[in-house]
Amino acid sequence: MAKKIIIMGAAGRDFHNFNVLYRDNEDYQVVAFTATQIPDIEGRKYPPELAGKLYPNGIPIEAEDDIIDLIKENNIDEVVFSYSDVPFHYVMTKAAVANAAGADFKLVSPADTMIKSNKPVIAVCAVRTGSGKSQTTRRVCEILKGLGHKVVAIRHPMPYGDLTKQISQRFATLDDLKKYECTIEEMEEYEPHINRGQVIYAGVDYGKILSEAEQEADIIVWDGGNNDTSFYRPDLLITVADPHRPGHELSYYPGMINVLLSDVIIINKIDTADLDNINMVRENVRSVNPDAIILEAASPITVEDPNLIEGKGVLVVEDGPTLTHGEMEYGAGVMAAEKFGAAELIDPRLYTVGSITETFEKYPDIGTLLPAMGYGEKQMKDLEATINKTYCDTVIIGTPIDLRRVIKIDKPTVRVGYDLQVIGRPNLEDILSKKFGKK
Repeated sequence: MAKKIIIMGAAGRDFHNFNVLYRDNEDYQVVAFTATQIPDIEGRKYPPELAGKLYPNGIPIEAEDDIIDLIKENNIDEVVFSYSDVPFHYVMTKAAVANAAGADFKLVSPADTMIKSNKPVIAVCAVRTGSGKSQTTRRVCEILKGLGHKVVAIRHPMPYGDLTKQISQRFATLDDLKKYECTIEEMEEYEPHINRGQVIYAGVDYGKILSEAEQEADIIVWDGGNNDTSFYRPDLLITVADPHRPGHELSYYPGMINVLLSDVIIINKIDTADLDNINMVRENVRSVNPDAIILEAASPITVEDPNLIEGKGVLVVEDGPTLTHGEMEYGAGVMAAEKFGAAELIDPRLYTVGSITETFEKYPDIGTLLPAMGYGEKQMKDLEATINKTYCDTVIIGTPIDLRRVIKIDKPTVRVGYDLQVIGRPNLEDILSKKFGKK
């Protein structure tokens, strides 16, 4: 009889694991996906168009909170853990719950889910969400294009809408963001690429996505997300570590796997991190992967108009996932407020509405910052209302996209910019030109 399994996920890695391991595999019966981390994605179905011939009615996506009942009611044999950016003790807590309910607990090896490309692949991954992977990916693409290569980036999935419309998505213009009805979280990843003339793919079926991207690329750059491992077998793996969260490189899943597998490890944010923390990250990395090339990098901050910050009471809006499950206590917006002399950070918690209020209830350690949550139209409206209700002089936008393009803000605003700068030699140019050369 087929082994009955549940795939625990968060609308990303779980779908990929299903596609490459379980779709059309008669040895397994996937009874359900479960969902967490991302609001309002349970209650949907993984559609028949993606699920394959064994699931003509699709596969239900249930709330992870119901995992015990799902295991017992369906006599589940195995639970497959398939999401990322969580501490080791969290993973083993889930294992204990699954085992106690009567199911085995499985972690899938990245080697079993990495698809081989017929083009060279550079994978950019991270230890934690918010480490600086996105600006690293953009810098890698820029260098490769400077070497004469046609580069296509492929982003880790964020399929929060209609999955049948998101099987394979190609983004080359800002109009494509509207075409695919992107959330703020999606736009934060795609828009910076588009603004630099970089084509980027994303979606649900990463076999199909790869075959389409290969037709227009000399080199594929995997733009990993949520500290997940690469979906493609890399010819060069770069992992970004964050000295603002020292020790996480050895205590988070699957971030440590990226450290262990990496050819190059970038310790980012050295311009703003404590020296002892930088040294701790370096020593930790070296202790488990002595063969990796370790680079140090800064992400210097720029703003449009410092006068809108100096001496002002500012509301800081930061990247949502970085503050929530990424557990960062501050981001680029706070750094800009400190650098350019803000008088006060205004606490938004007095002014939140709807789903933004719920976000602070779920993540009470966020503090006096506002996460740019926008997983759907309602949440975008709640974010807009919260910003406009907050009594402040200036809104500092520390998100990767220009929020003013997607929501209406009725206060003075200033946007923060940041790019990767590798310090010293060797640098990324040296490594990439040696490995891939000029076209």
